[in-house]
Order: sequence, then structure tokens, then C-alpha cells
Amino acid sequence: MADPKIEPYTGPAGGWGSASSLAEILLREEIPVSGAALLLKQNKPDGFMCTSCAWSKPKKPAAFEYCENGAKATAWEQTTKRVGPDFFAAHTVTELLGWTDYALEEKGRLTHPLRYDPVSDRYVPVEWAEAFAEIGRELRALDPKSVVCYASGRASLETSYMYALFARMYGNNNLPDSSNMCHEPTSVGLKASIGSAVGTTVLEDFESTDLILFFGQNVGSNAPRMLHPLQDARKRRVPIVTFNPLRERGLERFTNPQSPVEMVTRSETQISTQYHQVKAGGDIAAITGMCKALFAADDEARVVGRPRILDVAFIEEHTHGYDAFKAYCERKDWATLEAHSGLTRDAIEAAAAAYGRARAVLGVYGMGLTQHRKGTEAVQMLVNLMLLRGNVGRPGAGLCPVRGHSNVQGQRTVGITEKPELAPLDALATQYGFEPPREKGLNTVEACEGIVDGSVKAFLSLGGNFVRAIPDTVRMEEAWRRMRLTVQISTKLNRSHLVNGKVAYILPCLGRIEIDAQASGPQAVSMEDSTSCFHGSRGVTKPVSAHVRSEPWIVAELAKATLASNPKVTWDAWVGDYAKIRDAIETTYPTVFHDLNGRMFDPGGLHKPIPARERKWETETGKANFIVPEGLDENPDMPSRGPDILDLMTLRSNDQFNTTIYGYDDRFRGVKGTRAILFMNAGDMARIGVKDGETVDLSTPSDDGFERSVKGLRVIQYDIPPGNCGGYYPELNPLIPLWHHDEQAKTPAAKAIPVRVARAAAS
Repeated sequence: MADPKIEPYTGPAGGWGSASSLAEILLREEIPVSGAALLLKQNKPDGFMCTSCAWSKPKKPAAFEYCENGAKATAWEQTTKRVGPDFFAAHTVTELLGWTDYALEEKGRLTHPLRYDPVSDRYVPVEWAEAFAEIGRELRALDPKSVVCYASGRASLETSYMYALFARMYGNNNLPDSSNMCHEPTSVGLKASIGSAVGTTVLEDFESTDLILFFGQNVGSNAPRMLHPLQDARKRRVPIVTFNPLRERGLERFTNPQSPVEMVTRSETQISTQYHQVKAGGDIAAITGMCKALFAADDEARVVGRPRILDVAFIEEHTHGYDAFKAYCERKDWATLEAHSGLTRDAIEAAAAAYGRARAVLGVYGMGLTQHRKGTEAVQMLVNLMLLRGNVGRPGAGLCPVRGHSNVQGQRTVGITEKPELAPLDALATQYGFEPPREKGLNTVEACEGIVDGSVKAFLSLGGNFVRAIPDTVRMEEAWRRMRLTVQISTKLNRSHLVNGKVAYILPCLGRIEIDAQASGPQAVSMEDSTSCFHGSRGVTKPVSAHVRSEPWIVAELAKATLASNPKVTWDAWVGDYAKIRDAIETTYPTVFHDLNGRMFDPGGLHKPIPARERKWETETGKANFIVPEGLDENPDMPSRGPDILDLMTLRSNDQFNTTIYGYDDRFRGVKGTRAILFMNAGDMARIGVKDGETVDLSTPSDDGFERSVKGLRVIQYDIPPGNCGGYYPELNPLIPLWHHDEQAKTPAAKAIPVRVARAAAS
């Protein structure tokens, strides 16, 4: 790795920087020709769904329907590099624990099933039958309530349905998923507010909207294909009003790499027409201010006889709780709102004025809104704002949470949930002749608590890198090793394989892009995107090894090795023909998945029914609810602040996806060759007494008796709100206490972690 360099990047999102980055990773993974050809089938009706983010596939895809990060994900999976038995013979687990996340995954694809040998401290090859026999024995010996079945968000609808059924037939609802760590406040907040736990928009809404509100989502790095509908909207002169602590390049300007004219002329499209650098955790205050301004404007319009600002007819017919919400907003004074949001009254009123002028508004948001102690309330505040002008349930308007992994929303749809009320347990009981468990299972934070206190004895992971994704890294790794059994279903080596239970297995699976040949021939699988559309996906490349197996096959073999035989559950028939799994899914969910087999490859996908989109409110009141937040402080659980304490936001670079690190560069933020950095405001640097380029240590000020620290971070002076700082996920996860989570959804509050900044101790 070259010496780190910090120098501002002046280019736009997309453009030649994106093209150069794509070429670099195709060369690095040794697939410059085959990889480029493969990308032509990415996100196409006759090809494969991107293995990265969940952004929607258009009905009429572009010739190159992929983005920089989606291409990186494809190259990462399709690399020619291999990690086989010879690799593990040469490296002990103890040695590999000293490797970085990038170094582990960059070595290549896993090729053989492996069992950890504690005597040699190495993973050794094992036959599939032997692996399942031992795993089955271990699971049968354990109390099912002590076993966690985690899903990362990558697996298909078919695999996820089987996995959820396996867990419930085994005897638990311990089905946490990656949504618990990112958009669970969406599921909880939207359900209470509008009766639907997912967004209400479709891709076509971007074509008819008059205004886009953007909260806490870095589109340029986390969902770059979304830049195309944003650019199209701006070319129609649609305003985009952004609230985000950092000035992210994808929300500032964009050059379409698929446009020869734009590439040759280096022309750029301005994305945001207003850009408000709200403090981390200041969204509730900012939105409260917008609502306060709208109420004042509406009152004035009513008094003087002008058209009303609010959609009075919609409010009267479709909502509940309006008077209490209006009273709450009017009680808040502007000085308090400015202090909590970090924005001026003028800025907030300018955003409100733009909203008040627009006929149809999209509310787009990401984890900058959800990953707080009051993240659920922040989501509900955005709903409140949208309800004031009837911007839910009509074309060009609605709520658009930008989800992360490519099927994280779909997994919840087919039963991956710890909440029994969200799963069709009665239907499953009838369909398969067993009594599903009815008690609540463990979510991600609760699973971690169980691992720490010893009540969780085994952990099965369908994809992902759970050990790196969760908070309180040091505490969790220590507790993790006390578990009896850990099983990882994976494509590449990561740290979760190295922090193992007493009995530990790595089960290598096919990637989504690979041909999955079963008894009836090559198989297709399906996923759900961020806009609730189901899409089919077909593998197109040769499997990485003759020894890897498909995820449905692995889940079926786990079930057969663990459960008593049940003639109503035809595991082998399902594996032989995935269309039969989809038939079973449709039987369980007849309304949601009607004719999935027949329509999964329709251009644009098969849309899931969303009652709130039709203004059908499946809430306790039967209406859309204005929900009043408890207060303006989104993170009220930490000790009092001192002058050396800042609120840390964990961030992703544009060279990573979730815990997968593609490289050490963050082009848009001017970082090259390192991830050990801390972005700081100039005023905070002066007050604390540190300079640009200095090395600092971070620690978490908490009174729970545990020391949490990350050392050796290079300070970068950056345009970030006073009182905030930023650094990379997952490297800074050790600073997040396990109990620092959303009060309702229990999502880790990773966007506002109080930390103490100090000059690095002399070595």
C-alpha cells in the first residue's frame, strides 16, 4: 500500500473518476475483458441483479445499467483469485486475525467447506456430509432458544424463505438481519405512522415529482445508480433540498459516465439546489422548524384569504393527531431549533418555502436519519412533514427510504424477522403441519446481549460479516469465542470466520452471478428492491469451484440434518427446482406474491402491494398518524459533554460496501491510501488543540465500566458541522456501546457517538 495522501478532489460524482476506478478494479481482480462483458448483463431483465445495493431496476434499462460500486461488487465476486485448502494450510487463524478486512477478502473466493481445528489453529477441509452431520448433532443438543439464525441481506427470496422456515421448525424466531442495523427505524416508524413498514414510492414517481427532499443519504457512494433519476429531475428544473452534515459530492454535482457528450465536454449537473449541513442528530429539530414555518404560513394565508398552504382536505379525511402535532411545533422557539439543528432560521424557512410551493414531493432518506437513539422519531417527523401537504399516496410523492443490501427488504417480506406478528405463523402452521413458536425472537442487539451473557450458544450466519458490523467490537469478540457453535455461509473470507466458537464451520456458497445448476437445470432466483419491486436474477458464469454449493442447497441440508422429517416440507424437491420454492412462497403470501413465477422477469419488476400508496392506512386509528416526538435531542443517553467531546458519525468511503472494503481510497473526500482518519471541523480542532495531519486517539465517555477506544487516527480538517466529527465504519465500531441504540427499533446509534478526542499518546 502506498503512503497515504490527503488532497481535495475537485471532480464530480461519476465522470472520469468513476470510469478510472472501474478500470482499476477490473484489472486488479484479473478480469479486464470478461468483467467488462459481464457488466452488460448486470441489472438487465435477462441477466443478474447487482449484488451490492437495492436500488430499483428501470423498465427500460440503460446499455450500462450499473454504477461504480455495483461494478466493484461484481469484480469482487468474479475475481480469479482463490482461497482454498492450501491457503489455510499456510496461515493460522491467529495470524489471519492480524490482517485487515481488505486483505482478507482480497485474497479471493472460498472454494471448499472448512472446519476449524483448534489443535493446529487452522481451518481444514471437510466433506459436506460430515459437516452437516456434526452441525446437526450440535443443533439438536442445544435449546433452540439459544441459537441465532442471522441473515445479511444478500440471500435471495427463495433462500430466505427456506431459512426462516428452518429456524421456526427448529423452534425459534431468532432471525435478526442486517435491517436491524440500518433501517429498522423505518420498519417501526412507518408502520406506526402510515401502516406500511416500507417506502411508498416507485421509480416512476421520480418522473413526475416537483421537489425532492433528501435526508442523510450519500447517494454518490451508497446508491450511485440513483443519480440518474436525480439528474433527470434536475434537467426538468425540479429542486432538490438536501439535509446532510457533510457536503457529499454525489449530492452536489454529477457527470453521467454513460453520456459520451458529458464525458467529452466534462459537463456537470448540479444536484442540490439547497444544501443544509444539519448537525448529526439535528434532523428532528430541522423538520420541526420546517413544520413550524408551514403552520405560520398557512395561518397567514387563512387570515388574508389566500389559498391554504396545508392540504386541509387530506388532513381532515386521512390523518389523526394533527392538533397535538401543531401545538408541539408552535411551542418550539426558533433559538432552540437553531441550536439543536445547527441551521439558521432563514435556512430552515427557505427549505419550508420550497416545500410549500411544490405539488408533489418525494422524501428520500438514509441511515443519517435512522441511526440515532431517536431514529424512529426522526423517520416519523419526516412522515409528519409529508402529511401536512398530502404527499403520501399520490403520483410523484411519497416516502423513499434508500435500503442497503440488495435483498434486505425482501428477506423481511418472506419471514426473516424476530417479530412473530410480522410473520404469517398461522399460514405456515397450516401449510407445513407444525406449530411455529409464538414468542418474540432476538434482534441484532438482543442477540449480541445474549452472546455477552452466555444465553446464546450458537450462531448461524447466512452471509455477512456480523462480527465486524456490530457495535462494541472488543467486548463482542471476547464473548463470541465462548459460544459452542458458529457456522458461516460465505463467498469470501472475513473476520467473522476467524473469531469462532468452539465448533466452527465455513460453508462456501455460489455467488449470485454464477450458474446454479440443479436437477431441473439452471436456476433463477428473485429479490426485492428499495421500491418494493420483485426481480428475477440468472447466473451467467461458471461456478468458482466444484466444491461450492448453492445457498438453497446448504439451507436444505442444514434442515435435513437437524429437523425430524416432515412430508409437507419437500426440501429436496425445492432444491431441484426453485420454481417450487416460489410456488410455496405464493401459497404462504398469496396477495403479495401472486404469479411470482410468471412475472419475476417482467421489465421493471413485480410490484408489491403497499396499502399506504393507495391511502389505505393499516394503523390502530385507521388513519395516517401525526406522531409527536418526545423532544429535539436525538441522542439523550450519554453522559454530560465536555469541551473535548464531539459527536462521531461513522461513514462509508466510496471504496467500500457495508463491511466489504474494496480499497483504501475515498476519492470524493480526498483520501488516498488509508482508512485511519478523523474528519474534524476547524473550530473544534483549534479548541481541542490539534492540527491537520496530527494523530489522535478516540475514547467513548461512558459510565458503564468498559473502556472503549480507537487509536492512531490522522486528523483531516474538513467541512463538517461544529461539534461533529467523522470516521470510517467498521473500524470505529469499537467506540459504540451496545446499549447506544434506537429506543424503539434497537438499531445501533452509529451516527452520533460521543467521543473524547486526544492527541495520540507517545509510543
